[in-house]
Amino acid sequence: MTPIDLSNLGNTVGSTTSTSSNSATDPEASQDRFLKLLVAQINNQDPLNPMDNAQMTTQMAQINTVSGIQELNATLKGMASQMSATQSLQGASLIGREVLIDGKELSFEGTVGKGALSLPSGASQVYVDIVGVNGALIDTVDMGAQGAGQHAFEWNAGAIPPASIASFSVRASQGTQVIEATPLSRIKVASVGMTNGAMTLQLQNGRSVAYDQARAFM
Repeated sequence: MTPIDLSNLGNTVGSTTSTSSNSATDPEASQDRFLKLLVAQINNQDPLNPMDNAQMTTQMAQINTVSGIQELNATLKGMASQMSATQSLQGASLIGREVLIDGKELSFEGTVGKGALSLPSGASQVYVDIVGVNGALIDTVDMGAQGAGQHAFEWNAGAIPPASIASFSVRASQGTQVIEATPLSRIKVASVGMTNGAMTLQLQNGRSVAYDQARAFM
């Protein structure tokens, strides 16, 4: 006797068992359809070639597996929805805060330029060079000795227009040894959004970055 084909169980006896768009994925509905098919198969089996116990056991195991997978999928979907809602709430709390991302761009509040840097190890001397749009050195911020980690700095441009500032660079050393510092842009978060289930940050300067690009928030 031919076993029940479970691959198309969701579409079988559609007019009599499918009452909603969710019936094909509901574990209880799938079990109900399976049992109806199994009873119909037993009632109409060939007396000369009846279903043996091994076939019935195999098919019962199959429907249990299908139901388990459907329940697991439903659970995962629920968890994904909860995580998305939690991310949205967390994202709202980031609006207005400053985020540190890889970059050499200064952000300005009035005449004050803001930036940050990351040191892999302690440095006895750290300098930040402010560079103009023409590539010339405009000013240098002496940060003195700094430990390993991330450090923010501010620079007062005074009468220098912020539009004339292109970037900044970092020089760090420990005695005679050069320390490879990483420059970080320090920019306020204007808004947050979700793209393909992942959080994105819209920054005050118009840039949009993924949440996992953020080094830290201030």
